[in-house]
Amino acid sequence: MRYRLTPMTEGRPRRSAEADERKSRTIEAAMGRFSEHGYRATHVEDIAREVGVAKGTVFLDFGSKEGLFLAAYQHAVQMLPAWLDAPEEVVRRGFWDTLDWWLQSTEASVNSDPVPNRLALIGRYDTELGLRGPIDRFMRSEDPYGTLEFVEFGVRHGEIRDDVDPEMIASMLDWAAQRFQDALVSEDLDPGLIHRRPERRNMRIKEFVEILREGIAATEAPG
Repeated sequence: MRYRLTPMTEGRPRRSAEADERKSRTIEAAMGRFSEHGYRATHVEDIAREVGVAKGTVFLDFGSKEGLFLAAYQHAVQMLPAWLDAPEEVVRRGFWDTLDWWLQSTEASVNSDPVPNRLALIGRYDTELGLRGPIDRFMRSEDPYGTLEFVEFGVRHGEIRDDVDPEMIASMLDWAAQRFQDALVSEDLDPGLIHRRPERRNMRIKEFVEILREGIAATEAPG
């Protein structure tokens, strides 16, 4: 009797596509759950139930709750705009006008797309220590907000100092600007700069930009 040999790869592309689609649905459900309940109060079984799969399937796909949050976080921040995604007429005015535009637009930007912004916030403040390393490595390697490109744009236009490594400036800008924007949108994260005296909001933004200028703006060559 002769047996027909079935190629080992038969059916794999279909199964792979189904797995990818299931993972995408799981990430989307996880983004909603994490953004609504925070990291610690979100349960994997609730996400699995929403997707219509077993809890074990979620762990098979993502390894752990931490792995699932990391996948949701990465997807969320990649949905958010980069610095140079500001309106073209703003970008044409240069680095400092673009930075000021984004700071002035912080609340409107967050309100227009709250789920990924909330995930980004949770990733910065509401995750366990074991997640900090993977999140920081992802942000450094992928630079989803295009901060290094933004700094290099400023250097090319003579607005940002060129005697310091652009990666150093980009890292500092990411850290400082993110936390200042967090203070703008959340009273809980505001160290008393904005929400205690809301009428001073615009003045605080100008002061923040001026402090950055003191550190990273290009100096004019002596005449």
